[in-house]
Amino acid sequence: MIPEALKKSLAERVEAAVTPREAAVDVMKELQTHYGWLTDEAVAEAAALLGLSPLQVEELATFYEMIYRRPVGKKVIHVCDSISCWCADCDGIIEHLKKRLGVELGGTTADGMYTLLPCACMGRCGDSPAMSVGDTPYGHLTPHLVDEILEKERG
Repeated sequence: MIPEALKKSLAERVEAAVTPREAAVDVMKELQTHYGWLTDEAVAEAAALLGLSPLQVEELATFYEMIYRRPVGKKVIHVCDSISCWCADCDGIIEHLKKRLGVELGGTTADGMYTLLPCACMGRCGDSPAMSVGDTPYGHLTPHLVDEILEKERG
């Protein structure tokens, strides 16, 4: 159950939107921040706030890569695997991350710190290969730079 202050804040966002659907992603992201991922309970709460059915919220949630319908680590690493990053060897970066973290794509480290996910274009083609850790983007990746980023993000 969400705290009353958060519920009030979300209701105000929905009310300020032109249509409830306009506020859907913001509501889902805030609930995800609260729970750590978009739980079934959060889907039902979002539906109630938005005046939508849980199925409609589920459809929206599964459309967006940054909405997680299963538990994830404290920080999610998205590695771009679109054409520009692929040409700049994103596969090598992904392999390095898999070895360094001890997980496959879609996996979460044993300590619960990181979840590793591929992602379609991040809009950072000029910085390829690119990834983000949480909301922080990184580009021009090398295995050495990835190691530095992981240490920085862990701290």
